Amino acid sequence: MSTGTRVFVARLSGLPVFDPNGDQVGRVRDVVVALRTGREAPRALGILVEIQARRRIFVPMGRVKSLEADAVLLSTGTVSLRRFDKRAGETLVLAELLDRTVTLLAPEDLAGTGVTIVDVALEQTRTDWVVTKVAVRRGRGRRRSEVLQVGWDEISGLALTEGDQGAANLLAVIEKLRPADLAGVLHDLSDKRRGEIAAALDDERLADVLEEMPEDEQVQLMAGLEDERAADVLEAMAPDDAADLLGEMQPADAARLLDLMEPEEAEPVRQLLAYSDDTAGGLMTSEPVILGPGTTVAEALARIRDADLHPSLAAQVYVVRPPYETPTGRYLGTAHFQRLLREPPSTLISGAIDSDIDPLPPECPLADVTRHLASYNLVAVPVVDSEQRLLGAVTVDDVLDHVLPQNWRDRPSHG
Repeated sequence: MSTGTRVFVARLSGLPVFDPNGDQVGRVRDVVVALRTGREAPRALGILVEIQARRRIFVPMGRVKSLEADAVLLSTGTVSLRRFDKRAGETLVLAELLDRTVTLLAPEDLAGTGVTIVDVALEQTRTDWVVTKVAVRRGRGRRRSEVLQVGWDEISGLALTEGDQGAANLLAVIEKLRPADLAGVLHDLSDKRRGEIAAALDDERLADVLEEMPEDEQVQLMAGLEDERAADVLEAMAPDDAADLLGEMQPADAARLLDLMEPEEAEPVRQLLAYSDDTAGGLMTSEPVILGPGTTVAEALARIRDADLHPSLAAQVYVVRPPYETPTGRYLGTAHFQRLLREPPSTLISGAIDSDIDPLPPECPLADVTRHLASYNLVAVPVVDSEQRLLGAVTVDDVLDHVLPQNWRDRPSHG
């Protein structure tokens, strides 16, 4: 790539990274720079690349052959697969510079004006990549503001300890990330920055992200929220995930948050907390797709077509006598979506149920739940009480979360 090439970092976010053979290594998540004294432009040290299993590694700029509009290409040589660990003096552009408030030194008519960083440009010199330009927003709101492009030496304030930073511009960059990927981004942030991002996310988005985080990080993040906000986020979580999180907290903290939740939202969580977390009752969700025997196949397919429904829960519906809220009336059987696809739309679902596979009691231990799912090639299994009332369903992803090593998110996948 020729000297003088300029690229804005926010446009790199999410781009695929390819090795010299054309194989995709991962995706760009950030750029690591070293801030320097005075007005000397920061030097880009490398890119933060997310590879398999949401593992983030550091790729030195010397290994970057080109930064294109649609991809990043690496040159020959080896890349360390060690998980990235930020060192003293290193700064992540997207995670830590975006949304920072700085002061303009030029042009003269705007000197002393406070502005917000919205993007940072890298430029290749003969020997290095350096930060040369900064896109900043002056004023508030999109209609009453303007974006200026200024030189790095025309701003001040980055050497100072930052106060409240905000999160709007970082969120604009990462808004399309899946919850699991955003959880990985939060993992790499400082506690302060993580709290700012959490405060800016809406309850549903934060709930989705929390469900993808390790339990210790969940507890830490929730501890930084006001109790009322924490209760709202718990209400937005699936009851089984909310119960798992509360189970990791101090009993007094968990009880306080449960009391703040709406009673109808808190009740299924309380029911799940009554079971040991290594049993079917502790693993299950209390909100599977539940239908009555008089429902048509067309209506059942419409229910599982819901885009917000987790795939493992959309794979089957549970047919019961009324009432249809857990604990339901008597459990009649399960209707698998593949069977539903083969039936005429007007057929009653009661004629398409599978009653051969036995449901599990809530006391069933994790090992037996795992064996049951594997033996019958199931993605979920119903859980019923002694009166054959449906209590919920255990999905295979919930089982995997418990049988995999606790730090499985930190390990690279193979193959």
